[in-house]
Amino acid sequence: MLNALTIDVEDYYQVSAFESVVRFEDWDQYESRVERNTYRILDILDEHKTKATFFVLGWVAERQPKLVKAIHERGHEVASHGYAHQRVYHQTPDQFRQETRRSKQILEDAICQPIIGYRAASYSITEKSLWALDILLEEGFLYDSSIFPVRHDLYGIPHHHRFFHLIKRDGRGILGEFPLSTFRMFGLNVPVAGGGYLRLFPYVVTRLAIKSLNVRKKQLAVVYLHPWEIDPGQPRLPGGIRSRFRHYVNLKETERTFQKLLHDFRFDTLKSIYNRLIDAQR
Repeated sequence: MLNALTIDVEDYYQVSAFESVVRFEDWDQYESRVERNTYRILDILDEHKTKATFFVLGWVAERQPKLVKAIHERGHEVASHGYAHQRVYHQTPDQFRQETRRSKQILEDAICQPIIGYRAASYSITEKSLWALDILLEEGFLYDSSIFPVRHDLYGIPHHHRFFHLIKRDGRGILGEFPLSTFRMFGLNVPVAGGGYLRLFPYVVTRLAIKSLNVRKKQLAVVYLHPWEIDPGQPRLPGGIRSRFRHYVNLKETERTFQKLLHDFRFDTLKSIYNRLIDAQR
């Protein structure tokens, strides 16, 4: 079965874990490592003949248009990750619309093609920010991958549907939703197959969880990764104990785990999978 591989293109200092110590206004003062790390991911994907969806931060795309073009020219999907990595529920609807529109335009200018996919910073479309789905539809997006059906202090809708589905929004249209993957255990949704969870759990756990989704549930897994996660040499930033643990745990193992995933499973872009799923429902 084909699974979805997604890359959230942002730099190490732009993550929510450090937003209390790194101001957006100061981003240009930090050493940028996102270009080098993203090219490394592109090379690994080439080695495994695998395509992925790259959710690119507008701020990064504005400064690295050649990187966005390279992602597109190497056969991957470019999608939107917003502009400034601001959590949706911290924005007003107007602020969200303006940021989303700005990012979408930057990306479309870079690759000269429509951008149809969106992922919110820190998966921050929650029950209190579902209004964002209406704006995504109005701004021309066809699918979203922002909802994490788990309990978490920063994100999550624990009772949300766990697999791809279509969301109807009061006459505004229908939006495809690719929730982040979870494994059902003891009545709870356990997050698997991405980011810190990919680094925290032994690889055998991740492999068994994805295999179970594919074989037992006949469902695809949505795997995600950040370029900074394959960069154990990145500068260390101050922050709370929990934030530093989440960000730095097992960074040195990420690339090896990523290589194992690409060897053990088949992946494609969300755009390709979305088109196939929609065609199958017609």
